[in-house]
Amino acid sequence: MTLNIVRHGGMKHLFDRVYAPSTLGAFLRSFAFGHVRQLDAISSRFLTNLNNHTPLLPTDRDSAQASMTFVDVDDTVIDVHSASKQGAGFGYQGSRGLNVLLATASTRDSNQIIVGQRLRKGSTSSARGADKFVADALATTARINSDLPALVRADSAYYSSTVVKTARDAGAHVSITVRMDKRIKAAIAAISDDAWTGIAYPDAIYDEDSRTWISQAEVAEIPFTAFTSKKKSLQATGRLVVRRIPELNEKKRSAGQNPLFDLYRYHAFFTTVDLDCFDAVVADQVHRKHAIIEQINAELKNGALAHMPSGVFNANAAWVAIAAITHNLLRAAAGLIGGRLSTVRAQTLRTRIIGVPARIAHRARRLILHLPRQWPWAKEFARLWQAALSPPTRSSS
Repeated sequence: MTLNIVRHGGMKHLFDRVYAPSTLGAFLRSFAFGHVRQLDAISSRFLTNLNNHTPLLPTDRDSAQASMTFVDVDDTVIDVHSASKQGAGFGYQGSRGLNVLLATASTRDSNQIIVGQRLRKGSTSSARGADKFVADALATTARINSDLPALVRADSAYYSSTVVKTARDAGAHVSITVRMDKRIKAAIAAISDDAWTGIAYPDAIYDEDSRTWISQAEVAEIPFTAFTSKKKSLQATGRLVVRRIPELNEKKRSAGQNPLFDLYRYHAFFTTVDLDCFDAVVADQVHRKHAIIEQINAELKNGALAHMPSGVFNANAAWVAIAAITHNLLRAAAGLIGGRLSTVRAQTLRTRIIGVPARIAHRARRLILHLPRQWPWAKEFARLWQAALSPPTRSSS
């Protein structure tokens, strides 16, 4: 439907060629696995070249947190409604779909850009192939902004020795949620009572288990060596940062009377960042911001990944790579516009800047684009037009 809209009216005068939906589908279905990997490489190189025109990861280095690039890794399930789609299966969400693995890069002063994307079978576990994927994402991030150290943030599905080793080999730190196994519980039990520091959340968080709003918590840390059951080269030394909140779920508390001692629920993550950079409180705040990748998942599902357009797996994999390129173009455009549109969501940018009602006219062998008068976003559109299409500035050398 989107392509039919693009092909209407005078668009053929502005664009050299616009595929029909059926033609585009046939083109995507011609992709093999090798072609998809080539498209992934093109996406990475495109991102590097785009950064030469507008800084994608700007930062103001006034603190340790500001002088770091955050690489967030997560996967999401795109629901499909046909079992005949190649690779469709039932994953961790319990619904039939395809699994998309994403990696984003951001700084404190920038938007998120997609530095890695991969389509996988719906029944694939989250951590499958994550080590190679993290290596590729860090390599792309380094080509964009090699001056800043990287911090890989992920949830417990990616807590593995291979992922941590891959990040460390690339010169990056990690901040990964851990699973509450016996070693983790023993480490938490070893934390003294006076080591806990109060931490106030800037916004209350709704707790699903207790169905209450949580506004305060405590954090503490303890030195920890991860993956001690693995060989020496896969072990990692760092810190176990633990956040605890009061247990308010009545089913888990003593029935009929108050408990004799306070009950807490614990959330822990493993990090290799030095204490000199982040103390326990700051490390917890930085790690919790890993949730920003959910905004990218939502934006993609509200756009190109609202559904998978083909029944062929490689065609859909190519579609995911194209969606990532489109997202990065939108974020670059927002950076060039600046001001009130610099941080808006992709759908808002499409509505206000891209999907503009206009009329195409011919005059003296020139194409003229008549834009609406008294348009509230005219200044922002003109700013983007000037930044993208104006002659390049003269080099000082």
